[in-house]
Amino acid sequence: MRKHTVRRGLRLVLVSLIIIIVASYYHAGIADLFAFSVSAEERFYSLGIFMAAASGGYGVVLTVFGLVLPGRINDAGVRLLPVFMLILTAFMLFIWLMISSLNDSPKQRHLRSNETITI
Repeated sequence: MRKHTVRRGLRLVLVSLIIIIVASYYHAGIADLFAFSVSAEERFYSLGIFMAAASGGYGVVLTVFGLVLPGRINDAGVRLLPVFMLILTAFMLFIWLMISSLNDSPKQRHLRSNETITI
């Protein structure tokens, strides 16, 4: 097992998880920060999901190749547990954000100064 290659692949998987979290749950905040239009916000979301899929797919392929290829002498000092723990933490954050977004009630928009409530 080539631990350097496995670690690079796991890092790419971690990056893809972070991109998915940012694109899925914080795209509205980023759109407000940079004053994106609605179409630009949709493009940001689509590009984020595409980049996450591309980097995650490449990371999985790299990890599998690292597991299959024979190891080298300098792979003895490479630690995989910290990267794996970061991936696990990012995955748990994603699950927590997903569950909390399902439990939130829809937010009511505030009335403008010239609007009235019709009952």
